[in-house]
Amino acid sequence: MSKDEKTLSYGRHSVKASSWNKLLFPDAGISKGDLLRYAEEIAEFLLPHIRDRPLSFERYPDGVQAQGFFQKNTPDYFPDWIRTENLEKEGGSIVHTLADNTATLVYLANQACITIHAGLSRVQSVHCPCELMIDLDPSGKDFKPVQTAARRLKEFLEKKLDLSSFVKFTGSRGLHVVVPLREDERFEQVRDFAKDLVQAMADAYPDDVTTEQRKNKRGNRIFLDINRNAYGQTAVAPYSVRVKSNAPVACPVDWSEALDARADAQRYTVKNILRRLGQKGDPWSGIRRHAVSIGKRHERLRRS
Repeated sequence: MSKDEKTLSYGRHSVKASSWNKLLFPDAGISKGDLLRYAEEIAEFLLPHIRDRPLSFERYPDGVQAQGFFQKNTPDYFPDWIRTENLEKEGGSIVHTLADNTATLVYLANQACITIHAGLSRVQSVHCPCELMIDLDPSGKDFKPVQTAARRLKEFLEKKLDLSSFVKFTGSRGLHVVVPLREDERFEQVRDFAKDLVQAMADAYPDDVTTEQRKNKRGNRIFLDINRNAYGQTAVAPYSVRVKSNAPVACPVDWSEALDARADAQRYTVKNILRRLGQKGDPWSGIRRHAVSIGKRHERLRRS
């Protein structure tokens, strides 16, 4: 075996890692081997957030400066110890990969799966989401308008609807705000609630946020994107790496950190996220304890 190849073992499963020294993020000096070690070390924090959820991937075999591709269907050559689930889609089905152990994450990293995208429901109740997600998408690079919109959304959820929310840096430009759900309502119900919620926000703060899909109609307002709240849609997983030159990660944070004047959606990267987690832990570790139903809250929203 050459120095560019290694065999990594995790209990009953082994991963034959290849091209260990290939630079996947040349500007940051991050090799494929670094990505595999990251997958190994981040597993305890990442796996609880994606376990039992259908996954899709952004793959960049020749590094992030080369052409990549998006993969939903599990290739035939994946080992049989990796869990999969055949889920229906319009006109057919997709065999999605699932990840419930460290070996799977490392294997995916060896396949140059840079970014992991997870469905908003678990395969056991695939038509009933376990979270509602709102993507705060800015028109420009200024992060402060994103923070203003996020603060107002948090306050609206708490004061008007008695809902706890969680927030993460996307690792790109914006923030994701998440409300954990009990999985007793279908995507259609949750999406209808989300539509009414963001419209109420847009009515209350018309100069700051918008529900306008067309970019040329948004101006400098923050787009409150709810499009991921549908069957078959996905969102970047917590602690997943983004396809950016500095290898930022999508990082769950406390609300105080998200709204801090020094905040930056790309603040945490492959190189510094583990130090942060060692100091502060995962702020989303107890997220499922806050899961709620939104039926009665939707009625309250409609009356307000």
